Amino acid sequence: MEPLVTIITPCYNSADFVALTINSVLEQSYTNWELIVIDDKSKDNTTAVIETYAQQHNNIKLIKLEQNGGVANARNVGLTEAKGKYIAFLDSDDIWLKDKLAKQVAYMEEKNLPMTFCAYQRIDEAGAVISGKIEVPNSVNYKKLLSHNVIIFSTSLTLKSAIGDIRFKKAGHEDWIFWLDIFKKPFNGYGINEVLVEYRIRKGSVSSNKLKVIGFTWKILRESEKLGFFQSAYHFAKYAFATVWKRLK
Repeated sequence: MEPLVTIITPCYNSADFVALTINSVLEQSYTNWELIVIDDKSKDNTTAVIETYAQQHNNIKLIKLEQNGGVANARNVGLTEAKGKYIAFLDSDDIWLKDKLAKQVAYMEEKNLPMTFCAYQRIDEAGAVISGKIEVPNSVNYKKLLSHNVIIFSTSLTLKSAIGDIRFKKAGHEDWIFWLDIFKKPFNGYGINEVLVEYRIRKGSVSSNKLKVIGFTWKILRESEKLGFFQSAYHFAKYAFATVWKRLK
């Protein structure tokens, strides 16, 4: 029997995109999944959109938070509710191609791997592709991850047992800190160099604000990972080079 995959999707004012995201899950060739959507007290009609799907599909669950607590809190709520052998994170504006789960689960089951991630393309708010294939390395460990977070959250699939009791922290770049905490165990994550995800770039997002990203990166190296100044500068320089190179693709 195919192992259960729990998909965790935090939402906040995502009414314009979340239906496309959920549809990309429903269209997966892999069918043994549960989707937990956590609405973080949206001010638009995000909840109404999700409720339509939850009423029609038993494997889609909506959790409505009473207070807005941020994406880290929403993902932690999802992790608490997760029942699957595997955990997949899917942001509420990203799109999965139909074989995303099938290829990752098959690869991980065959090789007994704790975590995989895949190549992707960037799309804009209208859904138009705005990049070529963003390739990923064959494997990554803690040291490599310090220099550059190559794991886009919506491309990941991780054993729930590998995550254990690790939870998201409320901080800029909480996704990167989460991976660093897990990879300290230590273990490797393995890349699948095939585009299986469309990663949406939205105006005003943290990822599109370069100054904020620079500040968060330095703060993570110095405060979260407690690296010395010169070691932080080394990893920061590698991060800057990798970021510029990726944007040129």
